[in-house]
Amino acid sequence: QIQLLESGGGSVNTGGSLRLSCVTSGFAFKDYCMGWFRQAPGKERENVASLSAGGLVVYRADSVRDRFGISQDSAKNQLYLQMNNLQPEDTAIYYCAAEPRTYCTGNYRHWGQGTQVTVSS
Repeated sequence: QIQLLESGGGSVNTGGSLRLSCVTSGFAFKDYCMGWFRQAPGKERENVASLSAGGLVVYRADSVRDRFGISQDSAKNQLYLQMNNLQPEDTAIYYCAAEPRTYCTGNYRHWGQGTQVTVSS
């Protein structure tokens, strides 16, 4: 059974940092495209950043390009999102997702339950 479990969310003040983790199981992590998404209240879900299999960063949203970093530890089957200089507009539920391809096409098939990030001004 494929599982993705996010953690690391919380409440911070503007300018603060958080590191999200996604623990995965049930699939060959090293052969999957992995991504972080977020959804704010009243807004559509957006792709924040993605890694192809092997750890190459293939996407990072312009809004987070200089502040967020995506990485993985394939030995631990874990995905990370380091978020620095957080802003109120980063407030959202953050999701980890997996696409069963070595390269990313946007067809993510497996999702975690999400972790809440709240940034106060």
